[in-house]
Amino acid sequence: MKKILILLFCFMVFIFYVKAETLELAPKAKSALLMEASTGTILYSKDIHSKHAPASMTKIMSMLLYIEAIENGNLKWNELIKISTHASSMGGSQIYLEAGEVMSVEDLFKGVAIASGNDATVALAERIGGSEDHFVELMNKRAKELGLKNTNFKNASGLDAANHYSSAYDMAVMARELVKHEDVLKYTSIYETYLRENTDDKFWLVNTNKIVCLYYYKFLESGDKNIYVNK
Repeated sequence: MKKILILLFCFMVFIFYVKAETLELAPKAKSALLMEASTGTILYSKDIHSKHAPASMTKIMSMLLYIEAIENGNLKWNELIKISTHASSMGGSQIYLEAGEVMSVEDLFKGVAIASGNDATVALAERIGGSEDHFVELMNKRAKELGLKNTNFKNASGLDAANHYSSAYDMAVMARELVKHEDVLKYTSIYETYLRENTDDKFWLVNTNKIVCLYYYKFLESGDKNIYVNK
């Protein structure tokens, strides 16, 4: 019976692989890639090396450098960071940091991982690199170390900038490297939480990833206590 189940599983994987290769899974996408994270096997590809503006996917590399700095002992989760004028001036997605405000590395990381906060991204980038510009140099250096040939960063957040680009393949390689660090998944799996919780400026963070939202309510209904929820 065990052998039959294993063969059935292998057959299902094979069928999925064939369908992924023969069907158009992303008809509206200019480029797309489906990669199995543990092996790097490409299950579906579409113009994967063409260069495009990566927007907030840029934060994949930023978060990789944050978590590596933490694991190397160069940054601590409970360290307090004073927010610069530059970081607080970022537009787009943000957690509304103010110049001179002090926030922990952990809360800033939540602001990046859950809300894609540009201000939180730059605050952490400045702490690690000394300046955003130097942090961007570290991002591009790390990209080269990963063997990425179609990526060039000009900022840490992904805001539109000339000559700021990546490809579906390069982004997948970055993402695969990032998810090797389990602490990252601990934060990206949070559906909702709060910043400045015991102050008059309490700020609600909610994950816009619909899959996280779906599983959050699914586990609430099932009564499963193993899901990580931080309110």
